Amino acid sequence: MNKQDIAAYFDALAPRWDAELIRRDAVIEQILRNADIASGMDVLDVACGTGVLLQDYLNRDVNSVYGVDISGAMIAHAKRKFADVSKIHLYHADIETLSLPLRFDRVMLYNALPHFPSMERIVETLCAFCKTGGRVTIAHGMSRAQINSIHAARAGKISQNLLPAEELASLLRRYLDVDIVVSDEHMYQVCGQKIERA
Repeated sequence: MNKQDIAAYFDALAPRWDAELIRRDAVIEQILRNADIASGMDVLDVACGTGVLLQDYLNRDVNSVYGVDISGAMIAHAKRKFADVSKIHLYHADIETLSLPLRFDRVMLYNALPHFPSMERIVETLCAFCKTGGRVTIAHGMSRAQINSIHAARAGKISQNLLPAEELASLLRRYLDVDIVVSDEHMYQVCGQKIERA
């Protein structure tokens, strides 16, 4: 997988992304509840796209949201949607090389894991941006089988199969006390609290 190809793919999709989005509110609510997104928190949304979850964070009265996406067109669209919201800070960047001014209470990667070339590298990056005691969440709003089928049909060159949830949990346990592992017909989510290593 080539990151330039990934960016170009999502740049091309950005103009119609929101119109074609299938949003399952009950599933998103469960994912955010498991992630424990709450008032006063600083949230990092990695691969935020057009800002699919940004209003959900605002509805929970977070302190700030930093959204990052490798697609410039996706970020441009998100900036138009949230131009007048001072709590939202959006970056067109590769999260694996980006420096940000703070560490976060909550780090979210939603509907994007298969588009990262190295699972180990993105897990390490997400956890590095999280405060000790904060939570990292990797989630999808549909089943693992659905995700793999969609990507095989439409995005094979810029994605890989979604790991079984327990395999992802094993990677995250290097950094987190993993307390949520869900992989069913509705959703996929692994999350936990960042722990301090001796």
